Amino acid sequence: MLRSALDSILQQDYAGQIDVIVVFDQADPDRSLEQHDALRSVRVIANTRTPGLSGARNSGILESGDAEYVAFCDDDDTWLPRKITEQVTVLVDDDGAGLCTTGIVINYDGRAIPRPSPVDVLDHRTLLRDRTPEAHSSTFLFRRSVFDEVGLIDEDIPGGYSEDYDILLRVARVRRIRCVRTPLATIHWGRTSYFQTRWQTTVMAQRYLLEKHPEFGRDRRAECRVRGQIAFALAALGERRSTFREVGAILRRWPLEKRWPIAVLVALRVVSADRALALAHRFGRGI
Repeated sequence: MLRSALDSILQQDYAGQIDVIVVFDQADPDRSLEQHDALRSVRVIANTRTPGLSGARNSGILESGDAEYVAFCDDDDTWLPRKITEQVTVLVDDDGAGLCTTGIVINYDGRAIPRPSPVDVLDHRTLLRDRTPEAHSSTFLFRRSVFDEVGLIDEDIPGGYSEDYDILLRVARVRRIRCVRTPLATIHWGRTSYFQTRWQTTVMAQRYLLEKHPEFGRDRRAECRVRGQIAFALAALGERRSTFREVGAILRRWPLEKRWPIAVLVALRVVSADRALALAHRFGRGI
């Protein structure tokens, strides 16, 4: 799928130069991917930082040098041809924006599910209360200078889980995040998604985010949304007592959180975690 992702980037209708940096993480770089055209070049490098997704992204950012913009594209996702053109237009017109996202098309189990961006601007409070999955990392186009303001991708997040959410929150504190509503990236949700069943990593990473971003503690609804995800992951791990402890905390803080009943059903083995997740994915949703 890497070559499909690469082709979709090289076929952008953007009139300017696009320099693609393919980062190989814990694998030998494939130099056959390289090309050196004037407007479309491909460089292949190895991840020289912390092994994993966050370090790989940072290796690419640092390799980008004096580029004005930096975009991410996961190796199993693809871009529609006008993606970069539309995003650059938005950032050129809005000096206060540090990042631009787009809507997405989710491809799951042979079904294409369009998910247009629900907003034109993502603010910090909205992101706390709603991860806004349409703002997927494969839609990100950063103004390169924003990394000087907020720092690189966090390499300390357990397993690199939610590193994209963390950078969204950090950027939203200091800059506007603009959103092109049109779906301009195709996101492939496979049954073997890298993070789908790494439940212990989910628990550790989400607790890390709650501690790192104190704003969650000042917004009961936002905090309990994340706690609901933790409760579901604990239930998937079979840790029934810990699940009910997390659910109890949710009920005391924000009983309207919609994930805790699902966590309880999984903990009681009424439904499996895989089945619950598959049903959510079938409608283009996560848990």
